[in-house]
Amino acid sequence: MSMSETQTRTDARQLLIDLVDIPSVTREERECAERLAAYFEEHDREVWIDEVGNVRAPDDDGALLTSHIDTVPGDIPVKVEENPDGEEILWGRGSVDAKGPLAAMAVAAVRTGASFVGVVGEEVDSKGGRYLVDDRDSAPDAVINGEPSGWDGITLGYRGLLAGTYVATSESGHSSRPENNAIQDAMDWWEDVVEEFDPDEWVPVFERVTCKPVDIDGGISEDGLSVEATLDVQLRIPPEYTTDEIRERADGMLENGTVHWKDKVEPVMQSPRTAVARAFRAAVRKTGGDPRLLRKTGTSDMNVYAKTWDCPMVTYGPGDSDLDHAPNEHIVLEEYDKSVEVLEDATATLLED
Repeated sequence: MSMSETQTRTDARQLLIDLVDIPSVTREERECAERLAAYFEEHDREVWIDEVGNVRAPDDDGALLTSHIDTVPGDIPVKVEENPDGEEILWGRGSVDAKGPLAAMAVAAVRTGASFVGVVGEEVDSKGGRYLVDDRDSAPDAVINGEPSGWDGITLGYRGLLAGTYVATSESGHSSRPENNAIQDAMDWWEDVVEEFDPDEWVPVFERVTCKPVDIDGGISEDGLSVEATLDVQLRIPPEYTTDEIRERADGMLENGTVHWKDKVEPVMQSPRTAVARAFRAAVRKTGGDPRLLRKTGTSDMNVYAKTWDCPMVTYGPGDSDLDHAPNEHIVLEEYDKSVEVLEDATATLLED
């Protein structure tokens, strides 16, 4: 490796280390956004931080590279150390989800002249991604969304999300009475929903509707006259369905109480034969890998973009997604180096077309 190549790799790694070293829990991304914007300024790129906190560096819209700045909470001391295999490892919250992909996208955007956006709020409500699609006049020609897939992995699909809160109230009474109270109504409704979407064992997780309660509260009201219950739930939805179809079936299970549906994200599944997918398969092979095509059981900002923008897209980025939000989150820096190489090659191909 030449001196210039070594310096280029060192600069790319330093950006990642700097971003991981700056905490950026959702709604507290400003300092990290400023460091990211400074990187583009250092390379003479137009850049600004928009009114919701996104870092915007527009250029060639033949490809838009984008990833999120925010992380979940968690204090993991930031350090670089060698593992037993002699690989350099960067530890820290966000090293995988998603500052590894974010930094790699920024470096590739600078080197190729592609458009770039670092968005906020992905871990909570995709505030930055939603603002971006509303604020732009038109879609880019292609989107490369940044999330960990492994340097040789290319994500084509994500399940959607339907989230809501079940609420019920019943008259208070002695616990010996046979009639359901509000807590039992909540439990009965949820059992019916789970049974409604119970899949055959052979159905892959990506193709299932997964039902998950995330919070529950219930008991006697403050005035002692009623029993109240609330149940927060999430349903993950495969591309076979829309969120409205799943909502209608879940509402059909109601006998008592109501559900206030408060968030919905449509599922997405991209073809492996788009120009973007082909460019990434070729770039992974060129870098010495065997490309893997992935479908993720969660959601990402790619779901938001696909709902509004009619253009080909993939999600890509370094890191082991099993370490997302984990207490031992870390990334292999050699993998990060390879992902930058793949991104640069695939993006350059898209900009040439």
